Amino acid sequence: MSSSMQRKRIRKPPSDRRAEIVDAAAAIALAEGLECITLRRVAEQLGVRPGLISHCFPVVEDLVAEAFGTAAGAELNALLPTDRAAGTPTDHLARFFALATGAAYDDISRLWINARHLSRYRPVLRDRVGHQEALWRGRLEALVRDGTDCGEFHTAEPYVTTIQIMVVIDGLGAHANTETGDRPEVVTRMAVSTAERELVLAGSTLTRHGAALDIGRTDARAASGSDGSSAGSGA
Repeated sequence: MSSSMQRKRIRKPPSDRRAEIVDAAAAIALAEGLECITLRRVAEQLGVRPGLISHCFPVVEDLVAEAFGTAAGAELNALLPTDRAAGTPTDHLARFFALATGAAYDDISRLWINARHLSRYRPVLRDRVGHQEALWRGRLEALVRDGTDCGEFHTAEPYVTTIQIMVVIDGLGAHANTETGDRPEVVTRMAVSTAERELVLAGSTLTRHGAALDIGRTDARAASGSDGSSAGSGA
């Protein structure tokens, strides 16, 4: 009887169990890489039997794609939240750049490098990567358009400007696996400088606004309702 009651206490609704599995897989992806997501590894992470994982995800490739999407989506919500009631478009763009730079962003940059490489051979993951890239472009383009509409930004082609910014961010992120300690400041600032130039903003406008916001990544995730998982950009 005691054993039966113990099983009842740990039984979870299928939706909750599935979400728990995906979160565990996302954590493994960020720390170890998408290749390390196996039924056995996720089961070990959760302290359950592999059969429970395979029951929810009969095909491990589906779990890999879900893990990447969860991590990437969480980071997108932290860096570019849909709720922008407070602050100006310039504030929100400055916040984005303030959070999306430095060592704190390296894990998610590595995950994007990892996902793009593996997606060449894994169709399900390739579809998820493409979906996340579209979400990132759409979210940033909406911010650029809002700033243009209210006169803070000046660009005749918000979509093209968005692509230019994202390409530079991705280019810098591609070096997440290499030492960048000796990178010149002008290179580190390339994405910000591109945005300021293409949106006709005075030099260092976004840097000054970002410094004035005085926010950290943990605070940003809490404000966005994220669970603390990471994710990255996609041009």
